[in-house]
Amino acid sequence: MKFGSRALLGLMAAALLWWAPALDAANVTELATKYQGKDREQKLLAEAKKEGKLVWYTSMAGTNYKALAKAFGEKYGIQVEAFRGSSKRLLPRVFGEAESGRHIFDVLETTPPTLMIVRDAKLLAPYTSPRLSTYPDVARHSAGKGVVYWATDRESYMSLTYNKKAVPAGAVPRGFGDLSNPALKGKIGLATTSSGKRAIGALIHIKGKEFADSLKSQGISLHAVSGRALLDMVVSGEVGVSFSTFRNHAVTAIAKGAPIEWLPLEVVVANAGGFAISRNAPHPHAALLMADFVLGPEGQKILQEHHNGSAWKDPGFKRWYPEAGMTREQYLNTEKRWNKTLTTIGRK
Repeated sequence: MKFGSRALLGLMAAALLWWAPALDAANVTELATKYQGKDREQKLLAEAKKEGKLVWYTSMAGTNYKALAKAFGEKYGIQVEAFRGSSKRLLPRVFGEAESGRHIFDVLETTPPTLMIVRDAKLLAPYTSPRLSTYPDVARHSAGKGVVYWATDRESYMSLTYNKKAVPAGAVPRGFGDLSNPALKGKIGLATTSSGKRAIGALIHIKGKEFADSLKSQGISLHAVSGRALLDMVVSGEVGVSFSTFRNHAVTAIAKGAPIEWLPLEVVVANAGGFAISRNAPHPHAALLMADFVLGPEGQKILQEHHNGSAWKDPGFKRWYPEAGMTREQYLNTEKRWNKTLTTIGRK
């Protein structure tokens, strides 16, 4: 994932770290821990109706967040003002509001690397939800004392897709080691975005950097496109096989008759989305109510209907979370090394 200028982000973070102690997240955290009984929903809703609305910032795909916002609004009668954008758009917006003292957004739903930056700037409020009892530890990013900075509300799975017409049946990779098959020379393509870097990370995680470096002889093509666009290249046969493609994109294409198949390798990269609450949420009751909704069965059903995975549900293959256990700086440095390997073994 690209965040723009690291220097700019560093200055923003430093300024906010100096300024952040004046902020107070106690309101949201106290509310989250206060309402733990069976009447939690009723009490939160009563106060949320007084607040009148909810402001939601997200990087979630259009159909996903629109479906969630619509269902939440219809169930509770709470107006949802949603802003959807990439991390490049979300971060300046969040930091700009904080620096100006204009507290606008209530909840933030985006990927862990972005959430790490916002957390480190002390702009997230630790919270809890009764829904979290079904979530594994890896999906709960603890803030200590039983509360979390965010919880994984959605997952998309990245692994290998191949074109049945472009790749002979006997050459279809069933594991990372099979990518060295001479029959695949000139047929493998990867994205140069965060998807490609994380795909290389999975490869190194399983086979080691030496094996990854050896794939340079395979003539891997690099494409500065999104995961969806790369999948389209596999569908057309321009790229025969790629291990930086997403299951949800493949499922949609296959339903339309595309001659492709998506296969999980030894590990499947899990791109997670996390649900967080602003430490200065103007509508804290509505924010907590939405956390319960999105992390609960109703919200999860909607996300699954849009081909997202759930952290608490076994997808049938081994998931790998690239940023698990890392600090923001550790992840950025690791991703930089993955990118170096990617650009070394591939050709544009």
